[in-house]
Amino acid sequence: MQKRKLTVGITQGDSNGIGYEVIIKALSDPRILDSFTPVIYGSPKLFGFYLKTIPEIESMETNVIPDASKAEPKKINIVNCLPDSVFAEPGQATPDSARAAIAALDAAVKDIKAGRIDTMVTGPINKKAMAGEGFGFPGHTEFLQNAFGVKDVTMLMISSRLKLGVVTGHIPLKEVPAKITRARILSQLRLMNESLIKDFCVDQPRIAVLSLNPHSGDGGLLGTEEQEIIIPAIADATAEGILAFGPFSPDGYFGLGHYENFDATLAMYHDQGLSPFKAIAFEDGVNYTAGLPVVRTSPDHGTAFAMAGRDEADPHSMRAAIFDSIDIYWRREAYAELLAGKMEERHLEGEERRPRPGRPQIA
Repeated sequence: MQKRKLTVGITQGDSNGIGYEVIIKALSDPRILDSFTPVIYGSPKLFGFYLKTIPEIESMETNVIPDASKAEPKKINIVNCLPDSVFAEPGQATPDSARAAIAALDAAVKDIKAGRIDTMVTGPINKKAMAGEGFGFPGHTEFLQNAFGVKDVTMLMISSRLKLGVVTGHIPLKEVPAKITRARILSQLRLMNESLIKDFCVDQPRIAVLSLNPHSGDGGLLGTEEQEIIIPAIADATAEGILAFGPFSPDGYFGLGHYENFDATLAMYHDQGLSPFKAIAFEDGVNYTAGLPVVRTSPDHGTAFAMAGRDEADPHSMRAAIFDSIDIYWRREAYAELLAGKMEERHLEGEERRPRPGRPQIA
């Protein structure tokens, strides 16, 4: 099958962070436009401002459009979502930069729902600033879950060395134990298992589950969540045919490299999983939202206000997020074709077994 060139939507994120810098650097090699058609959601004015802060990139050809249906190949297309009065204040979390991030995200979601873009890559946002402007969600993951009306999603951190999900996401640490439930762990294991099969072509995925308490609770001495919640949830998953193992104590699991023996790891809370993930795979790490009907990725770093506008940001994670979104899109397409082929095969087998009318046999 001849693959068409995909259109990838890229949101600017917070306009005062490093979003534009990593986008510009990721797209700076003209050869990259042979692989896909980029559509940036933001402002040509801001794009031009940050381009001037990167001396090694002299110019880039852009095409300002009202929506992605007008995107042109071989060009960097920009959907202008922001007023002409917009301006940059690198390194500052402001109401204007938060509203700009929201506007870009809304426009990209509108276009991907309409089929004008094939995948979506989101630039880093400042959650506190956006909350102050009425965003109403802890982050991209929860916003997109609501936007697409799906029951559950999981934040899956992916790299060439490690894939990692979390049971609880952007919540205070003191609230974590109450959110660790048997049903929640099972739901995340189901999502991860399905995503590994459909999005990453893993046959019979092996998923490791981490403990909540030190030393996996030490037989109940350091906590009972392992015996009462985590182990029963693993048993539930096993009964459904999911290859889940654990619980493993996180220190030894990561310190001894046991994660290399599994296709993915399920951590109990945000920092338990993302701290080792970023230590292992920060440069090419990508945030992927598993469970959505569309493909959404994001670089695994934040706004990095301290280096905004200084030509110090590394674009590797943004570039990885773009190409991972393309790879996942085509793996989903291949999986859908495989399923359709199997259904057709079963249909034909049923036709062959079905009794056919003919001349009556004479005994």
